[in-house]
Amino acid sequence: MKAKAGDSILIDSEKAGVAARKGKILEVLEASYGTRYSVRWDDGHESVIHPIAGTARIESAPSRAGGRPKR
Repeated sequence: MKAKAGDSILIDSEKAGVAARKGKILEVLEASYGTRYSVRWDDGHESVIHPIAGTARIESAPSRAGGRPKR
């Protein structure tokens, strides 16, 4: 799945019993060495991450198609 700004990202914890970290993707940063994400975490902090395979789940932002127009 291709992530985009506005999607949610969940990062699994490496420790048993510790909840996954959740945040909102602010920006997708494409580079020759891979894709990074600028994320605002639920605790208010912001960081840029480059998740490795299998550690991140992306939840698509709700689509506005068919909804009310933006104002």
